[in-house]
Amino acid sequence: MQIAKTLDFLGLKRSILGLLSMVVLVGMGEKMSERFLPLYLVALGSGALWPGLLNALDNLLSALYSFPGGYLSDRLGVKRALLVFNLLAMVGFVIVMVIPSWPAVVVGSFFFLSWTAISLPATMDLVAKVLPKNKRTMGVSVHSLVRRIPMALGPIVGGICIDQWGVIKGVRIAFAVALVMSAIAIVLQQMLIDDDTPSKKDGNNAGPEPNPFMLLREMNSSLKNLLVSDILIRFCEQIPYAYVVIWCVNAVAGFSTAQVSGKAFGMLTAIEMVTAMLVYIPVAYLADRGGKKPYVIITFINFTLFPLALYFSRSFEWLVFAFILRGLKEFGEPTRKALIMDLAPEGKKAAMFGAYYLFRDVIVAMGAAAGALLWQLGPEVNFLSATACGVVGTLWFTLFGRDMTSPAPPLVLK
Repeated sequence: MQIAKTLDFLGLKRSILGLLSMVVLVGMGEKMSERFLPLYLVALGSGALWPGLLNALDNLLSALYSFPGGYLSDRLGVKRALLVFNLLAMVGFVIVMVIPSWPAVVVGSFFFLSWTAISLPATMDLVAKVLPKNKRTMGVSVHSLVRRIPMALGPIVGGICIDQWGVIKGVRIAFAVALVMSAIAIVLQQMLIDDDTPSKKDGNNAGPEPNPFMLLREMNSSLKNLLVSDILIRFCEQIPYAYVVIWCVNAVAGFSTAQVSGKAFGMLTAIEMVTAMLVYIPVAYLADRGGKKPYVIITFINFTLFPLALYFSRSFEWLVFAFILRGLKEFGEPTRKALIMDLAPEGKKAAMFGAYYLFRDVIVAMGAAAGALLWQLGPEVNFLSATACGVVGTLWFTLFGRDMTSPAPPLVLK
């Protein structure tokens, strides 16, 4: 009975369990190999340029794959779409595993590198279909929490493979393991996730909209205001993003006798992750019981304060405080994703979610370039410009953003 209550509290329906098993297994395989691709490319003779280009490709694909992922989810149904996405990732794993050359890595990366991005709209759509509105934030939060398991363990297992068999053989073995785990994930997701193949009798005869610009026109004003504020907040995040480690390891050491080493920076990152994981469940519980808007505002405030706190951190102790603040930016991130699904129209939720991320991330990609230019003018210009974007984004959502308060639709899946 207690187990049943816990499962109900966390929103762990059968379809959600199937989804989470996929997140852990495919994510584990992805993170085992992905984090070591720069080493693998160099070991295969690619030169120093391609690791950076591959990172740029990852960011580009993450933006471009979001909408197709959402469109296919609305077109095929979540269960079939996730099957397609997993098979695509497996194709990429096979290419890299079978062909030990750096061009093969580049080709294979188009299939597996942005699996998270292409599957995220379908994931959010499944949560919206399976859970009532008063449980959606909890469902998204549990997904975010579980997603960090492979993010933490995958690189460790991948590193063991490299230590045991060397870079080239170790990475290929990691991809082989990823292939097996993805196959297991397919079996579990097909067993546990209920079928939701769209029917022509459901009133959505026209099918999902294949043009993301048409979906932009269909966005209601509340979702557009969330998108505008989110873009500004992501500018706040991306402008200093690439320079955070440089500031912590190099600049802060100049202000303090305590050196901030690479290992210490890893500790700061761990502090950020633990902070995020600690707030997911309690915030989801509160957000589902009341309105979502206050928690999104608090999240945007934490985004805004981080670059400011970072600039004034001149010792490791103050950096700990700054990275706790950075972890708190996850305070209402699942709430924001749940709010997107609430505000998206019925029958087009996955496609609208994908279109939202497409427009957001393509525009925000310019933030990284702007950050490089602003850093040339000085760290204070970079950090304060980021803070200014955060202030405007937070004020915009505070003034124009709103919750979705209409009754929850009937459940579709178990």
